[in-house]
Amino acid sequence: MPNDYKVVIPARYASTRLPGKPLRELLGKPMLQYVFEAATASSAQQVVIATDDARIEQAAGAFGAEVCMTSPDHASGTDRLTEVVATLGWPDGTIVVNVQGDEPLMPPALIDQVAGDLAQNPDAAVATIATPLVAVGEFFDSNVVKVVTDKAGFALYFSRAPIPWDRDVLHDKVKALPIGIVPLRHIGVYAYRVGYLRRYAHMRPCPLEQAEHLEQLRALWYGERIHVAEASQRPGPGVDTEDDLHIAEQLLRARSLSE
Repeated sequence: MPNDYKVVIPARYASTRLPGKPLRELLGKPMLQYVFEAATASSAQQVVIATDDARIEQAAGAFGAEVCMTSPDHASGTDRLTEVVATLGWPDGTIVVNVQGDEPLMPPALIDQVAGDLAQNPDAAVATIATPLVAVGEFFDSNVVKVVTDKAGFALYFSRAPIPWDRDVLHDKVKALPIGIVPLRHIGVYAYRVGYLRRYAHMRPCPLEQAEHLEQLRALWYGERIHVAEASQRPGPGVDTEDDLHIAEQLLRARSLSE
C-alpha cells in the first residue's frame, strides 16, 4: 500500500439541499471532522481540506486540519482539486484521492484501496471503486450510478440508466437484474494522478457528461482510462438531505457503542 499519496476533501458550504452541510453536527462534531478523521486514519501522507468558505476554514482549523482556500467559482470537486494541486505544487506523478466532505462513514480502508489500485495500474489516469448491485430497485434507480467495465476492470461507460441491458430478459416492461452478468454500482471515491488533473483543467465539458450529469464521463470522452476495482467493503451512506443526516447519526452512534 503506497503511503506517499495525498487526500483532498472538497467542502462546499452552499449546498442546495442541505445548506452548510459540511458543518452540520453529528453527535456533537461537524460532519467534515468525521471525514477528516477517516482520511487521517488511512495511509495518506497528507490530508488537505479544500474550501471557498471562511466558516469551513475556521471550523477545520479548530480540529487541526490543513486547509487550502480555493475559488468559489468551481463547478465540481475535481475542479477544486485541480486548483489545490496547482497551489501546492504537487508533481505530476503524485496520487491524489478525492474524498467528498459529505461522507462521514467512509472507511479508511477504501481510501487506501483506491490509491493502491491506481498505483498498481500505470495505464490508468483515474481509479475508483464499485460494489455488486443486488437489488432490482437500485438497478432501475436513476440516482444510483452504474458502471460497465472490460475484463481488465477498465471502465467502458458510467450511466444513471440500468446497464448492462439484458435484451432477452428486460422486455415488455419487465424489471429484473441481468442474467449471467453482475451489474456494478459506482461508488464516488476517486484517485487521480496529478498529471491527469492538470490535463483535466483544459478539458471542456462533453455532451455525455452534460446529459448524464456525471463528470467522470469527461475523462472517457477524452480518451483517459479509469480503472474500477470492487470495493473491499461497503461504505456507509453519504449525506444529501436531512433524512440522510439522521441516518448517518444513528449509524455513527451504533459504531461508537460497538467500539
